[in-house]
Amino acid sequence: MAEAEMSSSSRRILAVSLENETAVLSKLVKDLTGTAPESPDPTLGIAGITHPLSLKTPYYSTTVPIWLDLIGSPSDWSESFLSEEAAEVLAVLGGVVVVFTAGPVSASKDHPAKDLVEHVGKVLKKGLGGWEWDGVGLAIGVDGDGHEEEWDEICAEAGLEFVSVGGKGDNGRNEFGEKTGVARVKEALEANDWSQLEAPLSDSEFGDFETSSAKGDDDKDLDPKKMGFGFDQKDFEGLRKAIWEASQDVEEPDESKKAETNKEGTSEAAAAGGLEDLDEDEIAKIEKMMRKLQAVREAGEGMGEEQRKRMAARAVEEVMRDL
Repeated sequence: MAEAEMSSSSRRILAVSLENETAVLSKLVKDLTGTAPESPDPTLGIAGITHPLSLKTPYYSTTVPIWLDLIGSPSDWSESFLSEEAAEVLAVLGGVVVVFTAGPVSASKDHPAKDLVEHVGKVLKKGLGGWEWDGVGLAIGVDGDGHEEEWDEICAEAGLEFVSVGGKGDNGRNEFGEKTGVARVKEALEANDWSQLEAPLSDSEFGDFETSSAKGDDDKDLDPKKMGFGFDQKDFEGLRKAIWEASQDVEEPDESKKAETNKEGTSEAAAAGGLEDLDEDEIAKIEKMMRKLQAVREAGEGMGEEQRKRMAARAVEEVMRDL
């Protein structure tokens, strides 16, 4: 059988560390991928960048993007990742990796690394589905000689597999012949399913957008091509028109009926200008929608156009249902 070409996975790995452990995260990523992560802007550090991981087994060859994040407050981080706006980001995760220095765990409740592991576990359980999630969760403890059992218990409670890296016992394999250290991290990631996202959509991937006839002229600021969602101008116009019509249903039911009788002459102008008349609740609803689409845009960076289209369609369908 001919060797399969290297593909790019639509799923992602999220790798996180505490803000003061940038060097620990960078070294782990370098050991895992063979290259050190670098930021386009050295003054901004590695938080928020994507680094490629090549995986090759007898069954597949693929490149999985690793999102790197540095966390200041684990509680704030978990809260943001469990918000509705982060749902589309969580949907593309196939792996979560938390990297920390596995020193002694003090009796005090205030232990930064322990707090980080617990909050990552919270996101895994509540945001990703816990044991039902078809991804891999790893807690990588660096230089944890003598504390492995303690950390193994803490990580297990968080739903994460603990892997000790860099200690004296990190010789590649343990007494049972099982891989350890970075070799075990890569083995666990290789065993995961990195196939394309399964995104069940309606019969039409763009639903009502395909029949939309709205053609506003004021779309320069909301150009979907510039926003990188992967669908065309008419689709986005349909969404904006739907937002305006939903607000009219709530605020001015009588006027909306009148507008419908004269739809051909006024609907386009209304769709372009009606957003100015929204109340605070409707404005908040639109802002929430835009945050969701922004999350989708960020999640779609590096994906193929077709994959971005499917993600965008899913997000838009959710927005339409909310409206």
